[in-house]
Amino acid sequence: MTWPPEPIRTERLVLRAPEARDRAVFIELLASPEVHTYLGGPRPRDELERVTPEVPERWPGSFVVDLDGAMIGHVLLRRAAGHRRPAAAGKADLGYLFLPGVWGRGYAAEACAAALDWLAGVLPGEPVVLATQTANTASMRLAAKLGFTELERFEAWDAEQWLGIRYPLQGGL
Repeated sequence: MTWPPEPIRTERLVLRAPEARDRAVFIELLASPEVHTYLGGPRPRDELERVTPEVPERWPGSFVVDLDGAMIGHVLLRRAAGHRRPAAAGKADLGYLFLPGVWGRGYAAEACAAALDWLAGVLPGEPVVLATQTANTASMRLAAKLGFTELERFEAWDAEQWLGIRYPLQGGL
């Protein structure tokens, strides 16, 4: 696949490759207690300032979600190598993080659907997995909205986890 692709435009958003101007928002996403409530907790900001490269997360499948010229989130599609669950191994894995100030406005659904459509164009027939804590009701709703169905539930990090799969013919939004 060619990387980075041309920016992907949706009704309200642009999905694009990360740039140096996004570094501060990446650090905010990784240091935010709200964002990491269901992800094992935030990372220390001073550590992130030291280790985050000038252009963070710049690899195939890593999309900055841009609203009106500003980064509001990150969508990542990557091969699930070394996944905790055998059912997910080797499949494309969808992950996403959004700033708390934009939650509840449908941006995650819009951005993830666009990224999944992109993946279907470059890797036709590729199933995608998504893992989340069952306590994360917003993420569970988003998974259902995007067409993910349950593969299994399991315990990890002292919480019940949900693993879902989306086959290309199931569609999204």
